[in-house]
Amino acid sequence: MGQGLSIQKCDFMIPENNKSHHTEEISTKRLIVRRGQPFTITVSFSVPIHNFLKQMKRTFLVVQTGPHSSKADEIQAEFPISSLGDQKQWSAAVEEQDPNFWTLCVNTPANAPIGQYTLLFRASKSPQLLGSFTLLFNPWCQDDEVFLANEAQRQEYILNQEGIIYQGTENAILAQPWEFSQFEEDMLDICFILLALGEHFQREKDPAQRKNPVHVCRAVAAMVNCNEFRSLTEYEPGQHDNGTPPSTWLGSSPILQQWIASKFQPVRYGRCWVFAAVLCSVLRCLGIPTRVVTGFTWAHNTKCSLSVDEYYDEDGTLLTQDKSAHVWTFHVWNECWMARSDLLPKYSGWQALDATCQEKSTGLSFCGPAPVHAIKEGDTQVDYDVCYFFAAINAKCHVWIHKADDTLKPAYGGTKYTGNNISTKSVGSERCEDITQNYKYPEGSLQEKKVLDKAFRNMKELKTTSSSTEFIFIPTALEEPLNLFIHFQSSSSLQLGQDITLSIEVFNNSDREKATHLVAGIQALHYNGVPIAQLWKEEFHFNLHSNSVNNLRVSVPYTWFGKELGENHLLRLTAVLRDEDSSYMYLAQEEISLCDSPLTIEFPENMVQYEPSTAKISLQNPLMEPLEQCVIAVAGRGLIYRQRNYRLGSVQAKSTQELQIPFTPTRAGPRRLTARLTCLQLQNLKSYRTTNIAAA
Repeated sequence: MGQGLSIQKCDFMIPENNKSHHTEEISTKRLIVRRGQPFTITVSFSVPIHNFLKQMKRTFLVVQTGPHSSKADEIQAEFPISSLGDQKQWSAAVEEQDPNFWTLCVNTPANAPIGQYTLLFRASKSPQLLGSFTLLFNPWCQDDEVFLANEAQRQEYILNQEGIIYQGTENAILAQPWEFSQFEEDMLDICFILLALGEHFQREKDPAQRKNPVHVCRAVAAMVNCNEFRSLTEYEPGQHDNGTPPSTWLGSSPILQQWIASKFQPVRYGRCWVFAAVLCSVLRCLGIPTRVVTGFTWAHNTKCSLSVDEYYDEDGTLLTQDKSAHVWTFHVWNECWMARSDLLPKYSGWQALDATCQEKSTGLSFCGPAPVHAIKEGDTQVDYDVCYFFAAINAKCHVWIHKADDTLKPAYGGTKYTGNNISTKSVGSERCEDITQNYKYPEGSLQEKKVLDKAFRNMKELKTTSSSTEFIFIPTALEEPLNLFIHFQSSSSLQLGQDITLSIEVFNNSDREKATHLVAGIQALHYNGVPIAQLWKEEFHFNLHSNSVNNLRVSVPYTWFGKELGENHLLRLTAVLRDEDSSYMYLAQEEISLCDSPLTIEFPENMVQYEPSTAKISLQNPLMEPLEQCVIAVAGRGLIYRQRNYRLGSVQAKSTQELQIPFTPTRAGPRRLTARLTCLQLQNLKSYRTTNIAAA
């Protein structure tokens, strides 16, 4: 039956299908489609098919996916070719026909597992191979769990290959460019390799699991930084050998390409923003709407405690005796958009996912996806890891002075709150969008108090049912004496080469004179709260009259701190005041960052696709000394091919050096050029500019 019928050719109509499925930027040579949306193929037969239809009665298509190591690990679906397809499940309908070909409309279920599929035609016992295709999640399909209704958001969170990651401090936010490059050559295959290894590590090898975006998110996050096959190694201060410092990366593609080329050796090195950026690239590539989010003042590794401690010595030097928990200046994670079919409907929407390792009771691991709604409402019992996110942005930080006699005294005035600013790149622009209100109610509001009380009760219940996890609850507030008060006044951001000007106001609110001892200092700081070096310290002794204020003005030259800034250019200012009569200790602290890059980028006014052009990059040395061993790295998807490095040597003090960058734009539309400067004196200085390329 059906003998003699064979397939002469199958046209997957790749240009048309890929454009319709928003995958044309991934490939124009292979079929890549999104689930829940039909695609069209044309099958040409070696002989007229109507000669065989009476004998065959029915013809079928067969799809297969999975590792194919055994039938148990494989998913196979067989469905008849009919005149009317079912859009809710695997089906095929004949749209056009003549004696020697059929044009078929193939439907895929909106909950089909993503992956690499083979497609076969069966008219007899032995199916004939038509070819292969890749199936991705579909935010354009209402029945897909990752459906996103807003087209501008789909353009941003799936199709945009250029992003911005925010660093710095909550009062001086620094925009850092990043090339997600999720549709670059080989990226799709790399993403599926990453997913497969993540599933292996999670011991979840059933390919049917791939229908679930929660499963995919967890498997990919596990691969980024949290197991022996991880794609990135976490950077520790001082690890410059045999690797790339995290601040040097300009995009995800070189990291993943290096990981594949090295046969899955972890790439050195990453930090939270690198982990989040790579995870964003992979999930966008697979079709899950994803964005990168930065939280300022983040309590890391609190193990669900709503209290975290910082320790200083009597001179205001930050100590690192508690290494498990720190208040980070900023932390970067991801949000993924999906319906949570495993939870109540109210928990659908944005899900927080953190690929940076957290120290859990079962060992180091990632966190999430946690419904952002559950984090805001204090529903800490909800999967996955809501309590970790809740604690990180709601914990109170208490400051202690470690005295010379090895005792601890509370530092009054030093309490600070976490999660003060949570930001992401806005849709369709390069503006910073504050989304703190998505995560928490306003500080001090009645809603916030209710949520904290609910979280307290939830965590208490969780503690009684979990013997392996330690929970510390909201501490009793320290009763702070109101006799003395310190207030800092300084710029929250500095330009390179600029001196720090400090104003320290000390208030005496008591009815009698106070003898005081003040120590002011500046430390260079890693973004994760680990101090680099003490850069400056000065002591003051003075008597404060009753109900009076003393204003101290101090200037710290750039030459005293400029060479110890570290890759994130963060400084912590501290002032410790001791009341000589009562021995009470008061502390004020503030963080400042160096924000301005000395690089500027200029483009010609009108540029056209495929026409040669030239960009000008200017490096202005703001220092009173030469910048030595200057190298400018330049990258721009669709403008130049891969990253280019230009060695400038020395740039003299207070002088400007210009660099001409020839390029031929290969893609029309908005395109971004990114430049990064490295030299002996300075790290992590990037600049970027977006221009519009007219279509040829």
